[in-house]
Amino acid sequence: MALIIHAGSTNKNAMKALIVAEYTGVKVELVKDFQMGVSNKTPEFLSLNPIGKVPVLETPDGSVFESNAIARYVARLTDNTLFGTSLIDYGRIEQWIDFATLEIDSNILRWFIPRIGFAVYLPPAEEAAISSLKRALAALNTHLASNTYLVGHSVTLADIIMTCNLVLGFSRIMTKSFTSEFPHVERYFWTMVNQPNFLKIVGEVKQADSVPPVQSAKKPSENKEPVNPTVKDAPKEEAKKEVKEQVAKPEAAEEVVEAPKPKAKNPLDLLPSSKMVLDDWKRLYSNTKTNFREVAIKGFWDMYDPEGYSLWFCDYKYNEENTVSFVTMNKVGGFLQRMDLARKYAFGKMLIIGSEPPFKVKGLWLFRGKEIPKFILDECYDMELYEWKQVDITDEAQKERVNQMIEDYEPFEGESLLDAKCFK
Repeated sequence: MALIIHAGSTNKNAMKALIVAEYTGVKVELVKDFQMGVSNKTPEFLSLNPIGKVPVLETPDGSVFESNAIARYVARLTDNTLFGTSLIDYGRIEQWIDFATLEIDSNILRWFIPRIGFAVYLPPAEEAAISSLKRALAALNTHLASNTYLVGHSVTLADIIMTCNLVLGFSRIMTKSFTSEFPHVERYFWTMVNQPNFLKIVGEVKQADSVPPVQSAKKPSENKEPVNPTVKDAPKEEAKKEVKEQVAKPEAAEEVVEAPKPKAKNPLDLLPSSKMVLDDWKRLYSNTKTNFREVAIKGFWDMYDPEGYSLWFCDYKYNEENTVSFVTMNKVGGFLQRMDLARKYAFGKMLIIGSEPPFKVKGLWLFRGKEIPKFILDECYDMELYEWKQVDITDEAQKERVNQMIEDYEPFEGESLLDAKCFK
């Protein structure tokens, strides 16, 4: 029997458990036709959560409410690493869950909710919320400067809850000019929301272009209860101090994240068809275990279509900074994660070279089209950290360098390989 979660489809708190379910394989279904302010007032719903808040998880053994508790429950149903692999991992995951809730989510809501009219807008309170949020984001930014994930080297429950809490901020109130102070938080957030298990639930996230203008506090009509009964009406004296009320469709505070908009057609999908099928090459690369040069490399050049694809070398500009091996490997791993948006259109090899620091980072990339796709240059900030040079396939020396990078040839240019990573 599937677990049933009661909430709207855009509720970021319900997304926590739904993303956990994607990682664990637990079957969790979103209740159909949920209407905030209606469905959560029925006797049936109030028997699940007597105060009528969402989300609520319906299980064969009874209900569970509070979104973090629901996410924990779903994560515990199978054997997985969402709680880490050690006791200290578990402690730190719980630490970051609390931080995401008390320092990030609460301050985003204290800033955002009054602006859309679900609480009285008071400028000093807003200033305090923004100050507290910046303090929390600065601490998070410092941690992420040397960590790809919050805890360990893979996604944990802490990352799921942190990211879901940040979705509201990035999509509704935290503009690029605001988040640019926290580049590691930006890198982390866009990496996470583009992970397949996140993308399936959250959809495409677009960053807010502007801070919402202040609206008057929502009031009930004469014969209808307020959509969100937990928010009291603002006194008329306070309402007079606010900017002119704008016409807006009332929504519950729990449902403020907009449904994702359909993705625009990628320009690369409009290119003339190519004789090279990228997935065929990726399968050949992955399945070739012996005679790699004779099978995979030869197969690559037989498939390669210079009219439909282009090859590029990249060299990291700041190799002198690569003094710690694991930090360098995490840096490259983060780059590949942020390139996930290009998986349909690209194949890449990244080599970390040297037996001692500073380590060199060099790469080879195959892209659809004759240029590096513009959407990758625009959306993956790592691209500007590398020098890019198109491969001249008429130059046999450059072709041989391509061959060596594809097969992780060692020594590469006279040096040993610390690590080799593949994007496919």
